[in-house]
Amino acid sequence: MDIRRKRLVYRANYRGFKEADLILGGFAKANIESLTEDELTMFEDLLSAKDHDIYNWISGKDLVPEIYDTPLFKRICDFKPNG
Repeated sequence: MDIRRKRLVYRANYRGFKEADLILGGFAKANIESLTEDELTMFEDLLSAKDHDIYNWISGKDLVPEIYDTPLFKRICDFKPNG
């Protein structure tokens, strides 16, 4: 796995908000190798957002900002982490 992908997996797993860790980290572990360069950039951008905002978008509590409302984000929302 290249350094960028490893870094993204790490960032997704150690967010400081357990629910975000499970969802984003689980998604990253399961899918990072198959993401395109564009999807990696989208994921990187998403990881720059606040954990509680991401969680609220995924749970449907808040509307997803247009910048993050991508097919990749929809895949993350559909992801079911193990555990």
